[in-house]
Amino acid sequence: MNTAALALIASAAIATGPQDADTRAWWRLTSELSSDAMEGRDTGSPGYDRAAAVVARRLAAAGLKPIGDQGGWYQRMALEQVQITRATVGVGTTPMRFLHDLTAAPLSVPASLDLPIAYRGYCAAGALGDVRGKLVVCHGSRRPGMPTAQEQIDAIAAAGGRAAATIADPGFTIEPPRWPYAYARTVWIAGSPPTPPKIAIFTLNADALGKLTGGSGRNAPALIQAGSRGAPLPSFDVPGRFKASFTLQRRKLQSANVLGLLPGTDPALASQPMVLTAHLDGYGYGEPVRGDSLYNGTLDDAAYVALLVRLVERRGGQGFRRPVVIAAVTGEEKGLHGSRWLAQHWPSEIAKPVGNINLDQLRPIFPLKLLTVHGLNDSSLGDDARKVAEGLGIAVQTDPEPQRNLLQRTDHWNFMQAGVPAVNFVFGYKPGSESERIYRRWYQQGYHRPQDDLAQAIDWQAARDFNRFFYGLVSRVADQERAPAWNASSPLAPRPR
Repeated sequence: MNTAALALIASAAIATGPQDADTRAWWRLTSELSSDAMEGRDTGSPGYDRAAAVVARRLAAAGLKPIGDQGGWYQRMALEQVQITRATVGVGTTPMRFLHDLTAAPLSVPASLDLPIAYRGYCAAGALGDVRGKLVVCHGSRRPGMPTAQEQIDAIAAAGGRAAATIADPGFTIEPPRWPYAYARTVWIAGSPPTPPKIAIFTLNADALGKLTGGSGRNAPALIQAGSRGAPLPSFDVPGRFKASFTLQRRKLQSANVLGLLPGTDPALASQPMVLTAHLDGYGYGEPVRGDSLYNGTLDDAAYVALLVRLVERRGGQGFRRPVVIAAVTGEEKGLHGSRWLAQHWPSEIAKPVGNINLDQLRPIFPLKLLTVHGLNDSSLGDDARKVAEGLGIAVQTDPEPQRNLLQRTDHWNFMQAGVPAVNFVFGYKPGSESERIYRRWYQQGYHRPQDDLAQAIDWQAARDFNRFFYGLVSRVADQERAPAWNASSPLAPRPR
C-alpha cells in the first residue's frame, strides 16, 4: 500500500477511533514508524535507520540521555547474512514454487541438488531403512513421543541421507503453518556464525506433498490427514527425482539498538535500573501476499516501540525513583540478536538492570479482559503485573499454549538467560470465544504478513486499556522500594554454582 493511502487510512482511524489524546498520540507515532516510508524496517536497511532516527529524536525531545556507543543514541552491531535470492525446484517435469511450496535453510543448501526421493513417515531413527544419498520426506509433528524436527534431521544425516524435507503439519492447529514465507534468509552476529547443517534442510507445504510423491500411487491428502492425527504412516520410495538449483548471496550488515536513559530521582536506587524493550525491526520487503510485498509490521512491533516513547513523553522529563533504560532493539525477527547484544554488552556507565519489561506479541484487536503474562510465576514482576491488571479489571494467566514456546521467541528471553527477571504479554482469550476467533484469524492473515499495516481493524478501547496497564506497571516497579526478584521456585532463576 502506498504512503499516501496509508496516511489517509491512519488519519481516518484516528478520527473515528481513539478518542483520548494519549491513544491518539500513540497511534500517530505508530503510523509514522510503520508507514511505507520506513519500508518495513528490515534489520540493516535504510528504512530501519530512518525509523531509528525518529525514535532517537523523540527520546531526545523527551529529555532522555543517550547511552549508546560513544555517548550517542545508537548501540551498533555488525551482522552477517546469507540469502537465497533465486531458486529453481521441481520433481521430474513438475515445477515447485519456492517460498510457496517449500522453503530452505540457506546455510544448508549447495548450488544444486539432484536426488532420489524417499517418504519415511515420521522419520524415526530406527525406521528409516535405506536413505543413502536421498531426499527424505518426513511428516513434522509436535505430538509427545514423536521425533522432533532436529531428531529427524539427525537421524537422516546419520543414515547417509543428503536432504530432509519436513512437512509443516497443518494438524498443529494452535499455530498452523502459513504460506508463503517472506524470504529465505539467515542472519547472525558477525564473528559467531551458526554451525552449518550436515544435510540440506527444507520445509514443505502440506498442500505440495503430491508434487514430491507424484507417480508413487499414494494419496497425498490422505497421508497429510493421517500424519496430522498422529496415525501410522507408510514408508516408500518415489520414482521421480528432486532437482534444485540455488543462487545464494552473502552480505555484511550493520544495525543498531536505540538506547536512552531516563535518570532516577532516588540516589538510593541509582544502581537498580529497569530496562524496557520492544523491537524496532520488521520484515521489510518479501514475497507478495494478495499483491502486497511490503511487510509494514504495524503491531509487530512498531506500535510498542511507540508505546515506549509515549511512556517517557508523558513524564515530561520527570524520572521515576529508579533509572529507566528505553531500548528499541534490532534484529528480533532474525533471531533476537539486538537484545542478545544488549544483554551481553550492557552500557558500561549504567549499572546492570534489575528487571526487564518487554513489549511484543501484543494484538489490540479484541477486548482486553484477560492477559497472558510470560514469566508470571517466575519473579516479583509477575506479582506486580497481577496487581496492576486487577486494578484495571483485567485477569491474568500463565501461557495456556506452551507448545508454541512463545516464552523464548521474543527479547525478554535474552535478559532472563542473563539472570534478569523479565515479563512479556499476550492478549488472552477464552477457548471458543469470539476473541479467540479474531486472534486465530489475525495469526493466519496478519502475523508476519503485509496485512499487518495501518489498514487493519484495531480495538481502540483494548489498545487504551493495555497502554494504561503498561504505564501503571512501569510506575509501580520503577517507584517501589524493592527491586524485582526471582521467585525461588522458578526453574529459570539463576542457581548458585
